[in-house]
Amino acid sequence: MRALPRLAPKPPDPLLGAALSASLGAALLLDAELKIALATDEARALLGVEVKLGALAAKVLCGRSPERPVAEALAKGQPVEAVIEHPADGAAGRLLKVRAIPLGQDGRRLGWILLLDAAAAASVGPVCFHGMWSQSPKMKDVFRIIERVAGDDASVLLRGETGTGKELAARALHALSRRASGPFQAINCAALPATLLESELFGHVRGAFTGAVSDAKGHFQLADGGTLFLDEVGEMPPELQAKLLRVLETRSVLPVGGRKPIAVDVRIVSATHRALRQEVEAGRFRADLMYRLRVIPIFLPALRERREDIALLTQQFIESTNPTARRRIERVAPSVLSLLERQGWPGNVRELRNVLAYAYAVGDGPILQPGDLPPELLDAALAASGGSTNSEAPEPPLPAEARRLVDALRRTGGNKKKAANLLGMSRVTLWRRMQELGIEDHPAGAAGKS
Repeated sequence: MRALPRLAPKPPDPLLGAALSASLGAALLLDAELKIALATDEARALLGVEVKLGALAAKVLCGRSPERPVAEALAKGQPVEAVIEHPADGAAGRLLKVRAIPLGQDGRRLGWILLLDAAAAASVGPVCFHGMWSQSPKMKDVFRIIERVAGDDASVLLRGETGTGKELAARALHALSRRASGPFQAINCAALPATLLESELFGHVRGAFTGAVSDAKGHFQLADGGTLFLDEVGEMPPELQAKLLRVLETRSVLPVGGRKPIAVDVRIVSATHRALRQEVEAGRFRADLMYRLRVIPIFLPALRERREDIALLTQQFIESTNPTARRRIERVAPSVLSLLERQGWPGNVRELRNVLAYAYAVGDGPILQPGDLPPELLDAALAASGGSTNSEAPEPPLPAEARRLVDALRRTGGNKKKAANLLGMSRVTLWRRMQELGIEDHPAGAAGKS
């Protein structure tokens, strides 16, 4: 049986193309299957890649990029506005803003309009940069610096508190560099004792020590042609600092127990939460090694320095967790966001992620409530508030009281009258305090009962 010939996509109406170009500029028109039905001349020029009619828009825009916010939103049928990496091969570091607008009629999805903008990409709205979401000007400055220095082979030192995303930044430097096709190796210099760290970094030969039954490559050899990320390099023992300096100077490693140096071609990206200059002054770090590692310093801001990202990061974590979690969170109570935005976050983004993981594990229902948060977080917020409010200048809602109300509602299955009796207040007072604290009706099934 002869196969039927594939029909080529119908050429777009020139009048429609001219109308879209005049009114929208750089735009793509997609059909219901997310295939490109029309591309304006401005869109083709902006993208700088071949735009075939009938091609999947996600493949043209996202390619092999690991971050695919536009593709994922379109697949779910959701409108989206996101900033992505420019799809052109020669546009390393450039960003592209994409806004997807659904087209429909009588409740039926007909297709999409994608509006493209390169000029506004770096400054407007949330940005997903190699797995790091932010709308903070401080973080966007970090992204721009990474884009500019990624193409060079100079050593980079990432400075930031724990949980600020130093390894993600290191991976971004690697992905945007000419070494992107090479290996990326990472090692935590604070996690291993000196003898084991030396072997892990430089490798060893057979018989070098008890248990060395064969030759083994170290991270430098494994990263040959790529990037080696030295996390917490400020914790490296002094006896290894001299050997690391020798490797950087000679571009070769001498395995433990070996006699013949092995040439390596590696770019070094290191990270520390300490100020290396102070470590040098204290005699704990070699000055000559610091100058080798700190050619390009990049400072990652703490989460408390970019509080505008807390709500964004919370939403992104919820969206990524919902599909696989026992609980599905659809909304975040205003009092929860107010509470999260007032925290000091010494553990930064990692701590925020852990707090939300706790809420998924212990909480129930579609609304994230203050009572779902770890007790120590609520107690810290209560201590910071002084445990009282000022009638002339109201303080933000007290999280401890919010937790008490939510717990009572849970214990009574959402029955307000029983919860009020349990709390020693009237039902009207309970309802009023729920409104003031931003607590939604409990979803247990009896929230509206009297």
